[in-house]
Amino acid sequence: MNYNQFENLNIPPVWRKYLSNYKRILLILFFIVLLATSLFQIDPEEVGVITRFGKYIRSVDPGLNIKFPVIERLYKVAIERQQKEEFGFRTIDPGIQSGYIKQGTVDESLMLTGDLNLADVEWVVQYRIEDPYLFLFKVRSPVTTLRDISEASMRQIVGDRTVNEVLTVGRSEIANKVHEQMQELCSEYSLGIKIEQVVLQDVNPPDPVKDAFNAVNQAQQEKETLINQARSEYNKVIPRAEGQAEETIQKAEGYATERVNNALGEATRFSALYREYIKAPEVTKRRLYLETMTDVIPRLGNKIITDEEGGNVLPLLQMQLKEK
Repeated sequence: MNYNQFENLNIPPVWRKYLSNYKRILLILFFIVLLATSLFQIDPEEVGVITRFGKYIRSVDPGLNIKFPVIERLYKVAIERQQKEEFGFRTIDPGIQSGYIKQGTVDESLMLTGDLNLADVEWVVQYRIEDPYLFLFKVRSPVTTLRDISEASMRQIVGDRTVNEVLTVGRSEIANKVHEQMQELCSEYSLGIKIEQVVLQDVNPPDPVKDAFNAVNQAQQEKETLINQARSEYNKVIPRAEGQAEETIQKAEGYATERVNNALGEATRFSALYREYIKAPEVTKRRLYLETMTDVIPRLGNKIITDEEGGNVLPLLQMQLKEK
């Protein structure tokens, strides 16, 4: 039935009016649906990617935009939002005091170290989508690929180190190495992802051997404590003994120098006297005798001189010298 035949039908005027209004309503609804499917809003932290029949056409910036309905499809990608992937645990209640669960994540966190020990490693990868086109169309499942890259990199880096390095001093270095290797692989695989940070949340020995491992660590800490104490005592005693030895050596050297100098002085004095004696033996002999007596007699105290044939004791001379 064409339009002329429809007009020739015997339809009451009232029904004709309702049919005319119904057409207008359908037309208005069609334009509303068309407009609703054409206009879209992009948030400030997102970018829009438009495809036409599955082929990439363009990217649109934040704000109000328009596209062809039906034939064009919109993908919203949050490029400014930092996202994260958790390994070895899952957050179930985020907040100030977040809740975590470890059930079902042991396979991805249990690793073998370089010295053939086991370690339970929990870490977080924080990333941002850098290229929306690569993220959407170059890899089928970029987030799953990212998780595989992260786990493989962590296992490789941990496998090159001892368990003590993984548990203690090597954690920061491990995180940096994993970060670098993940970024290289993401660029190589064209994921369009930039790795912001890799954080080691917690590293522990597995639960079945945790008690034994803690006992070994405690013994090692006690060993280090004893070694430090012994070094402390060594640093106290040895420098003191070295100082005393140096002091004794210096005293001996000083005493030796003094004796040698005194001996040289006495020898020089004797040589001088001998030269004078050679010049005038009797005068020198007399002078030496008098000098000696002058030095000796004051030390004798009271002196009594007697005649060897006399029977009486006669105090003849008081020979004590007065000090000047």
